[in-house]
Amino acid sequence: MAQLIPVEVFDLIIFGGTGDLAMRKLLPALYHRDRDGQVVGDSRIIAIGRSALSRDAYLQDVEKSVRATLVDGELGAAQWAAFSQRIHYVQLDAVAHQHWGELVELLRGREQLTRAAYLATAPGLFGPIAKGLHSNGLVTANSRIVLEKPLGQDLASASEINNQVGACFAENQIYRIDHYLGKETVQNLLALRFANSLFEPLWRRGAIDHVQITVAEELGVGGRIEFYDKVGALRDMVQNHLLQLVCLTAMEPPSSLHHDAVRDEKIKVLRALRPINAETVGKYTVRGRYGAGAVDGVTVPSYSDELGGANSDTETFVALKLEIDNWRWSNVPFYLRTGKRLKSKQSEIVVQFQDVPHSIFPEQQFNVKANRLTIRLQPDEGVKLSLMAKEPGPGGFELRSVSLDLSFEETFGLRYPDAYERLLMEVLRGNPALFMRRDEVDAAWEFVDGIIAGWARSRQKVESYVAGSWGPSAASLLLDRDGRAWHAND
Repeated sequence: MAQLIPVEVFDLIIFGGTGDLAMRKLLPALYHRDRDGQVVGDSRIIAIGRSALSRDAYLQDVEKSVRATLVDGELGAAQWAAFSQRIHYVQLDAVAHQHWGELVELLRGREQLTRAAYLATAPGLFGPIAKGLHSNGLVTANSRIVLEKPLGQDLASASEINNQVGACFAENQIYRIDHYLGKETVQNLLALRFANSLFEPLWRRGAIDHVQITVAEELGVGGRIEFYDKVGALRDMVQNHLLQLVCLTAMEPPSSLHHDAVRDEKIKVLRALRPINAETVGKYTVRGRYGAGAVDGVTVPSYSDELGGANSDTETFVALKLEIDNWRWSNVPFYLRTGKRLKSKQSEIVVQFQDVPHSIFPEQQFNVKANRLTIRLQPDEGVKLSLMAKEPGPGGFELRSVSLDLSFEETFGLRYPDAYERLLMEVLRGNPALFMRRDEVDAAWEFVDGIIAGWARSRQKVESYVAGSWGPSAASLLLDRDGRAWHAND
């Protein structure tokens, strides 16, 4: 296991400290980092909420959330006592800046420390909170601000938020988070590509036939339905998570691991994406919405039923065919899909290599399959490479596809840290490499805005699919027209 380097003493302010993200992800992540010795000294976690809670009542809620993330459910008394001493709770209204006195007093005299404000709130509050921090004199040279996705609804609204936050913080102080970039397997994309001479010469047209990226969920929208119905799968997942995976898969080798070197190569990929507009949106995109069905043998309602029977044009599934107009990826399509209420929870990147140019095994021609590299992001993080091999025995020359399968958990023998654990530590270290720069956000929104406008102009319908399936049939046809098929479907 890599050496765990403690971060310097800090004050971390979590706006939305009583919300789902803080309770389910942020506070448990901080507990695990504290337990492993990365949080030191008198570092503090200051949770901000509108609820009138005592500190003891708040700590009870945090304890329940932390305990739920432990494999055996056990919470060491000494470890919990040490961690809970770091936690403070402040009740305040994020837009009533004149009433922030308690927070100001709590931070007074600690200006020299790293000070990070994590905005686990609705995007509409990003600008007002940044202004409140600035107007109350809480923005120091050592300050950082973390913005959760989604960053706006389109390019215009994202630009407005960025302008508001940018008026109070320098660009190098702004951390736009995408938790997929904190996943160990996503990080391993860089190692896989640029630390292995085996792959990099083949990572291009002429060797790769196509690339598939799937992020599938079994769960429905649930309690997020009011938010989700205004957003949909394209904005919620493609604009950030999936396009970031495309960037890391397709980018050129950076000159170093310096954050700007990596992000410079990612932005080139986004700018090379062939636009999808009203003329091409029907050919290159599929929209779907789940109907009633069964997931893991459990009957589940339709999206419409969850919405109370109201009419909606929101998609819960989207599939895309992307073309990257550059030298490396010319005529190598990238197929993306993501959706709710699909057959299984699964996130993976599949790099499908081309067929051998000539088979010397005429009797085995249907058994010779092209090599495939599968990078599993969840639930079982790992890498699998399929190869052709001869079946053992004297009975003849029989070919069979076999796999070199690397499970990270089995290989390294440790609990895989949650993505937020890594990302929080990177914020506190002041390393922005795993976060999106403003030009990345703008380029991603520009591409997605073109699809949204194309859907509106062409009036592309949202197709229904049965919950527990792999989405609408049109998603399969998207690849079938090219003589291909989704990996998880075959």
